[in-house]
Amino acid sequence: MGTTSVTPSAARLTDSLRDIGYDFSSAIADLVDNSITAEATEVNVVVEFDGKASRVFISDNGKGMNINGLTEAMRFGSRRKYGSGDLGRYGLGLKTASLSQGRRLTVVTRTSAGRRVIQTRQLDLDLIAEFDDWLIIEPDRTEVIERARNLLEDAPGTVVIWENLDRVVPAKNASGGWARRRFETLQQKAAEHLAMVFHKFLSGEVGTERLVITVNGQKLVPWDPFARSESGTQELVEQVFEIEHGDAAGQVTLRRFVLPGRDQFSSPSEFERMSGPLKWNRQQGLYTYRAGRLIQWGGWAGVRSIDEHTKLARASVEFDTDLDDAFNINVAKMRVALPSQLRHMIERPINEVCSLADDMYRKSSKSKGERDRHITDNFPAGLDVGLA
Repeated sequence: MGTTSVTPSAARLTDSLRDIGYDFSSAIADLVDNSITAEATEVNVVVEFDGKASRVFISDNGKGMNINGLTEAMRFGSRRKYGSGDLGRYGLGLKTASLSQGRRLTVVTRTSAGRRVIQTRQLDLDLIAEFDDWLIIEPDRTEVIERARNLLEDAPGTVVIWENLDRVVPAKNASGGWARRRFETLQQKAAEHLAMVFHKFLSGEVGTERLVITVNGQKLVPWDPFARSESGTQELVEQVFEIEHGDAAGQVTLRRFVLPGRDQFSSPSEFERMSGPLKWNRQQGLYTYRAGRLIQWGGWAGVRSIDEHTKLARASVEFDTDLDDAFNINVAKMRVALPSQLRHMIERPINEVCSLADDMYRKSSKSKGERDRHITDNFPAGLDVGLA
């Protein structure tokens, strides 16, 4: 049998791989996955606005890489094997996440404090387009790279640099006020996203050591979707289901929560904070975790529809990487599909927690109505009272 090797066009394929579903926040989160895999306990994100020269640094104190490991990491479809519990999946994340935001990716890394050698490699889409080849280079020591080297502080770790941020900085008026405000908004949204997606790592629930993430020097506070620090939060009995998919089998854990109504929260500000980025109605539903990392949230994944009266109901679905194929996880690790057998298994437990959330909602609404009537009844007759 004759065979012919058909190598894809590097220029065409790398360009198309920029559009597989990342936004700014999820792209940064994918790199934090790599830091966690490298056993980092600190990850620092620096987002710098400087017009067309704007850049992003993502540094960690993980194990770092030697030259062979770094070269392999820069390969599209890395050949490294992923173990159980590894947050990586396809060997694409470093490249696709980074290049979804900018045209140049640089990685600076060192394996140990005792080794003075710092390895640096760069992947530049303009160079790939020029030669239509899968090229990485050892770049010259620019000011930006020198800053990255200094971030390692004679210790092991890795620094990832994004430059030529054509998907972030507008081509026209790149130094203008609108561009700056957009950058600041992206920075804030990224911080909120990381605090939610990695809340179990930030709180020390998973991993061998509590993870610290900073964004522009600000230490992130974990955002727990289930408000477990609130005394009024109800947790139902945990349930575990056995799932089979092809040759793989594993357990899926379902945990269900009814959050307190507004009046039962410790403070109005905490109630607003717990509404989340999607706000109460759209933030209700299933929170799907893969190896402790939040992948998908909001909505009931086809089990039922969202409803104003059940907005206090939230539940977690937790699985390990052995069931990746069963959940059909995508490259950007932003979307999963519940296996049909699991959807059937959790239907009754989900309806149960939603029924309790409905009761909580109605009690809270009734309490507010009685309080409002009490206020109105105690005002002098004829006085116009406006109630929020």
